[in-house]
Amino acid sequence: MPEPGWKLTVLGVVQDAGMPHLACRKPPCTDVRAGKRKPEKVSCIGIRDEETGASYIFDATPDFREQLHALNGGEAPDGIFLTHAHIGHYTGLMYLGKESINAIEVPVYCTRKMAEFLTSNGPWSLLVKNKNIVLRVVEPDKPVDLPGGMRVTPFLVPHREEFTDTVGYMIEGPRKRVVFIPDIDRWEKWDRSVRDLADEVDLLFLDGSFSSPAEIGSRDITQIPHPMMPHTRELLRGTRGELWFIHLNHTNPALCGGKDVAREGMEFDL
Repeated sequence: MPEPGWKLTVLGVVQDAGMPHLACRKPPCTDVRAGKRKPEKVSCIGIRDEETGASYIFDATPDFREQLHALNGGEAPDGIFLTHAHIGHYTGLMYLGKESINAIEVPVYCTRKMAEFLTSNGPWSLLVKNKNIVLRVVEPDKPVDLPGGMRVTPFLVPHREEFTDTVGYMIEGPRKRVVFIPDIDRWEKWDRSVRDLADEVDLLFLDGSFSSPAEIGSRDITQIPHPMMPHTRELLRGTRGELWFIHLNHTNPALCGGKDVAREGMEFDL
């Protein structure tokens, strides 16, 4: 039997389009197609109270169905916390509609800009109209208290804002504090110190999209701004928090064995 209390589960670790990536003709994508390794789901974490069954998921990815099965047996969660409106972070909401679970008033926590985006654009607006979801607007740096002693606080981070702003989350349980930032442009563009933050928490799940600018041969890496993993490691060297990289691109060699790369199925007490 699981120990009572809140647990955090890693539900996916790769960038928005998953792995194997479409049109990718190199390992590890080809290894998946050859049956030599398993696919990887899109970056996502979930929390669950093993005593009450309450569950919350952070981002609604294209792998939302499988991630809910892993988190709580495929039931609608007690809440969804969204980071922003790029495809790997909200499109899984479609599975809450009539074609799937036809959920009833699932709370979706998001910024005002994200709420306006979902309300103003189909098919997401139908989820609001049909009351499959209820939008709960969060304010940066204002905590959301959840039943069972959990607290979640959003904070703004710099990232491409074609449609909405972007947030990360501080997740505070009875035993541990966690930071979740799957997407950020550069640590230097942020008005906060990630090093100071790492000294205040127990676990960090941070943007690990790329290990090196050399990974992307066909595009200008300056047009895909993300911190490089070695730079993040150096910034956080000697800090208190335990670092785990998440949101890795399919080109990232750390997918094949990085010791500080989060893995699907990992569990942590909160």
